[in-house]
Order: sequence, then C-alpha cells, then structure tokens
Amino acid sequence: MDHFLYKDGQLHAEDVPMSDIATSVGTPFYCYSAATLTRHFTLFKEALEPMPSLVCYAVKANSNVAVLKLLGDLGAGMDVVSIGEYLRAKAAGVPGERIVFSGVGKTPAEMRMALDGGIRQFNVESEPELEALSIVAASMGAEAPITLRVNPDVDAGTHEKISTGRKEDKFGVPISRAREIYARAAKLPGIKVVGIDMHIGSQLTDLAPFEAAYTKMAELTRALRADGHQITRLDLGGGLGIPYTRSNEAPPLPTDYGAMVKRVLGDLDCEIEIEPGRLIAGNAGMLVTQVIYRKQAEEREFLIVDAAMNDLIRPAMYGAHHDILPVTEAEPGVPLSPVDLVGPICESGDTFAKQRAMPPVKAGELVAFRSAGAYGAVMASEYNSRLLVPEVLVQGDHFAVIRQRPTYDEMIARDSIPAWL
Repeated sequence: MDHFLYKDGQLHAEDVPMSDIATSVGTPFYCYSAATLTRHFTLFKEALEPMPSLVCYAVKANSNVAVLKLLGDLGAGMDVVSIGEYLRAKAAGVPGERIVFSGVGKTPAEMRMALDGGIRQFNVESEPELEALSIVAASMGAEAPITLRVNPDVDAGTHEKISTGRKEDKFGVPISRAREIYARAAKLPGIKVVGIDMHIGSQLTDLAPFEAAYTKMAELTRALRADGHQITRLDLGGGLGIPYTRSNEAPPLPTDYGAMVKRVLGDLDCEIEIEPGRLIAGNAGMLVTQVIYRKQAEEREFLIVDAAMNDLIRPAMYGAHHDILPVTEAEPGVPLSPVDLVGPICESGDTFAKQRAMPPVKAGELVAFRSAGAYGAVMASEYNSRLLVPEVLVQGDHFAVIRQRPTYDEMIARDSIPAWL
C-alpha cells in the first residue's frame, strides 16, 4: 500500500496534487510520501516483535538525508556501505550505535572514521578485510565489533545482478570456512566477535530462499557457540521484494517474513537485525515527468518524456518494470493503445517501456512512474550533461524540496581547465 491516489481526477501524493509540485519545481522530479515511508518501516518493526531486534534501513536504496532523518526519528538503524553513507546517517542524527557498516571494499581510512565516530558493528566480508580492521582498531586502542558475512550458497532466484548469496558471488566468506575464520577473528587484537551476517540478494518474492539461508545460519550459530564464540546478534540482511506491477505480483508481507524468522531463529536468544531498503522506500516514491512529444513512427508510436535513463536507470540496467500512469486520470472506458515510453538521451537503451498500453496522453501532460523511491535518485547521473532532478518529500497537505535541482552553471563549475590549456 502507498499514499499515491487519484482525487477528483488528479494524482495526489497524500493530500498534495502532483501537478502543483510540477508547477513549483518543474519536471522531472522525484516525490516521496512520508506516510508511506513511516508505514513500511513500522510494518517491519512490528513484524519482528516481541523478538529483540533492530530494523536497519539500507541507505543505498534512498540516501536523502531527509528520508534518513524521518526513519531515524522512528527508531531505525542504518545499514551503510560507504563512509559517505555513514556520514549521511550521522548528519540525519542517527547515533553510531545504530549504524551497521557493510560492503566488500571498506578501506582503512573508512574503518578509522567509523571507529572514531561510533559504530554498531562492521559486517566483515573477507579475511583481508578482517586483518586490516584489526590493524586499524589496534592502532587506535579501539575494539571493533564484528559479524562475519557468511555466504550460504543459496540461490535467491532473483535477477543476476542483484543476487549475492551464491558461492560464485563476490560477497562474504564461504560457509564451509566460517568456523575457521571465526577462530582467527577471536585471536586478533582489536576485534570483538558479536554475531553472524547473511544477505542473499534483492527483490526476493518467495520466502523459501530466506528460510534455507536462515536454517544454515541457525546451524552455524550453534556450531560457533560450541566453539566458544559469543554469538548475540544475527544480521539477516534485506532483500524482501515489492510489487512493481499492480496485477500479478504478490511478494510476501513483512508479517509473513517475521513469522518465518521467529520460527527458524527464535529459539537462539539472539538480537535480530534486518536491513530492508527497497520495501521501505520503493513504493514510497514516484518519478514525475512531462511528455515532450508524441511521435508516430512507421511501426510504433513513441511518447518522448523529459525524464531519461540517467534519472531512472533501472529499466535500462535491469530490464525493470515500472507501472506508468497519467497524472490526470483517464476517463473510464477510454481505449488504451500501445506506446513506447522513451527519454531524450542519445541511446536506444533510454527506453522505459515498450508497447505499454496507455490511455491517450498528449505533449505537455504529466505521467508518473510508480515504485521509484528506491534505486532511483541514488543511481542517477549527469550523463548527456543533464541536471540531476530534484527530490520532494510530502507530508499531509504540504511538501518540501529536499534536494534542489542544480543549475547548469553549478554543474559546469565542478570542472576545471588546467593552466596549460
């Protein structure tokens, strides 16, 4: 469920007409609903009760500081994968003891900054990283709390580019060597083992892969405790999918996920950490764009819009589907016709949808891409020297711009010409 609905024939974000935002900030723009973000976070939090738990929002999904502030004020922890994301979380007021540092390529400089600023734990992904963290922490006279990210060799059955739990993926250490590496970690200076981490992929629409991975996690927990390790936290990662279409997708609900977690891991007396991103932010955001031209070609018709693949890369990168709807509601029974929705970038890949059945939409009218709140703005670029689009947060009947559209002068001023040219 989200809070984007037609009212009196106009698409609204909560109680704000999308057309009003477009008039104020121009197009294209991202729009997020505070009520939807709040609801989705709360569903996860309640799904795990009464187990001791911390919902750590995956900052990579949508890292706008206003979004992080909203979630942090609700009690969310943060899962970060770079020092930049760590600093964003801190800027949003999230304390270090609620920030988990994941990612395969943490540098010593990043480790030092996180230890200095406060950190809940490092989710360590490799033996070289473990050794590097030990050196950094010991040199600071600090103790780094760690989990080891264990790769359970479970195929999540999701897109190739977002599957992370198979033995051929770059993430984590093989589960077959976990006990050996934990034994090494226990002997290293500056390292404190606190738990186990797993994350098998993103956009999962079936609980079976989760259950298979968590069953292995439970077995490993018991084995590590038998080896003498204090395993008090289980970081389950994220990955629960969202419905990108309104018709045929029905991913499991957070309540179903929570029930499975309690059944598989509930007897271990561990604090549970989960790292949802997409399910919290995905359907809490839309990308709104204006039709520039309606073009009739020899074999098909095109809607050319002012958003492009640099603004929302998921369709070009993953072949991802986003429902697209007119901001002005179509009349009941109006005939639909197939169109290709494309952007203005000089790439054939700048295509959002092919042969999508759409009601009549004319040049100058607005359309909205659903489910664009996660991995939309954060993956945007200035390809073709296009300006990054603004982000807007709605709460009730008012909205605020939470990231301004830069000017062309500001974009160009970041470049510099060497004196010898």
